[in-house]
Amino acid sequence: MKSTDVSLWEIRAKQRRGRDTYEVRWVVSGREFSRSRKSFGLAQKLHSKLLMAQDAGEQFDTESGLPPSMEEKPKARSWYEFALAYMARRWPMASPNYRDEINESLTAVTKAVLPLGPGRPSDAALQRALRDWAFVMPGPADREIPEQARAVLTWVDENSPPLAGLGDKELVHKVLDALKLKLDGTAAATETAKRKRKGFVAALNYATEIGEFAENPIKQVKETRAPKIVEVDPRVVANPRQAANLIDAVSYVGLYGRARGRRLVGMFASMYYAGLRPAEAVGLAEPDCYLPEEGWGHATLHRTRPTVGKKWTRTGQVHDDRGLKNRAPEDVRVAPLPPVLVHILRDGIDVFGTADDGRLFFNERGGVVGSSTYSRVWSDAREFGLPPELVNSPLAEVPYDLRHSALSTWLNAGMDPTEAAQRAGNTVEVLLARYAKCVHGRAAVANQRVENFYAEYV
Repeated sequence: MKSTDVSLWEIRAKQRRGRDTYEVRWVVSGREFSRSRKSFGLAQKLHSKLLMAQDAGEQFDTESGLPPSMEEKPKARSWYEFALAYMARRWPMASPNYRDEINESLTAVTKAVLPLGPGRPSDAALQRALRDWAFVMPGPADREIPEQARAVLTWVDENSPPLAGLGDKELVHKVLDALKLKLDGTAAATETAKRKRKGFVAALNYATEIGEFAENPIKQVKETRAPKIVEVDPRVVANPRQAANLIDAVSYVGLYGRARGRRLVGMFASMYYAGLRPAEAVGLAEPDCYLPEEGWGHATLHRTRPTVGKKWTRTGQVHDDRGLKNRAPEDVRVAPLPPVLVHILRDGIDVFGTADDGRLFFNERGGVVGSSTYSRVWSDAREFGLPPELVNSPLAEVPYDLRHSALSTWLNAGMDPTEAAQRAGNTVEVLLARYAKCVHGRAAVANQRVENFYAEYV
């Protein structure tokens, strides 16, 4: 309730814990209120404010005893406080990879909005504290963290600007520019920048949804956007002979040691001959495969085992265990397996068997093959399988390029794009847009068709 029934008393001196203090007292609708100040001057300042509010006819609150002009406003919510709450809300339902992406984006945005100047921790210290301790569940308030990281996060908490500050176009532009850079200040890859921007937009969408903004602040700024679909560089695409040589070269990696290459020949062959993503190949299991003695087989894909890191998964394991990319958890995809791949997979089962859960590819202990492991094997295989002048080229530089080579080969062979997209687990639009530069001879075919058409009327 509000009331203008206010009476102020004179300031009186009091002793508290052996020290003199000065008490300001007043009454609102019969209820007494008081505030103590360390000096008479401060007490007199408070008394004067109350008196001016009374003279101005302000209605005093009967609960707090204060007029509207002196109400203690709650501290504005900071970006860092919001970011911690946003991470906590998204974490339970997010996949491990998406948790990592949210963390990456919130870390980059937080570093961008923090003030520069004396006292600011180094970028490396901020990166470690935010990435490893702030935006990970449980949050920094609910677990023990190193003293150095705690000091950095305390500084971040005390210096983070208000969330409302992101309504300023200049600050939004500053953040968007920062998301396009790597830690060393050089330009980040287009996909990396897009991923971090997507996380920033999602966070601001949530802030808008809960009433922090009237509309997403990012809509107020104009920026040059990269194309949504990044075309595959044709230089990474291996032709069938090069791909076969590289897959054969995998068997020579560690030949006189742990035979780590021979264990993975079928995995790399699956990426090329069946167009599987690496995480799909890692999770491929014998019960999901039809491997006849002759002819084509098929694999019913429903499981991926991406490497994401222990702190992102619900199980605390390095590898996630989830459904297909961009699909509902119960969805499946049938991938035809050509005879050459069926033979390679059958040979691998005969030599190495399967893991306890039926996986075709596993390490010496039966565990899931990590991305760092198969990437090292592939790097060594390129040394064996490519001519010296191509080893330092982009050709099949990373394992994923085998999938790019597969899809390019299908399209160049004349496979119907709808069928190719279905096998690859893409839409036709994405397939054709991504591999536009990798399909050869289309102009000559089109020219011939036009020429034939004209010939009918000559």
